[in-house]
Amino acid sequence: QEQVVESGGDLVQPGGSLRLSCAASGVDFGVRNMGWYRQAPGEYRVAIASVSTTGNKEYADSVKGRFTISRDDAKKMLYLEMQSLNPDDKGVYYCNAVPFFSRYWGQGTQVTVSS
Repeated sequence: QEQVVESGGDLVQPGGSLRLSCAASGVDFGVRNMGWYRQAPGEYRVAIASVSTTGNKEYADSVKGRFTISRDDAKKMLYLEMQSLNPDDKGVYYCNAVPFFSRYWGQGTQVTVSS
């Protein structure tokens, strides 16, 4: 059974850091380009970072230089290191393949940036 579970979200102050994790079980993880998506309140879910099967990484302009995506194919884990967080980074963060599969959407993990 395919299951994607995100974790690591929290309430942090502006300028703070977080590390998000995504555990993908039953997913053919190693052959998929993977990414992190963010859904801010009242907005659409958008991709913010991706990593290909060969390790090529791409970032949305809004997070470039602050976020780092990584993957561990042996563990079927996807990570997102987030630094210099600001209130615009608030939202629910999801991991999925790129392009995404509807059946891979998990519950997401909430990130709130506030003083």
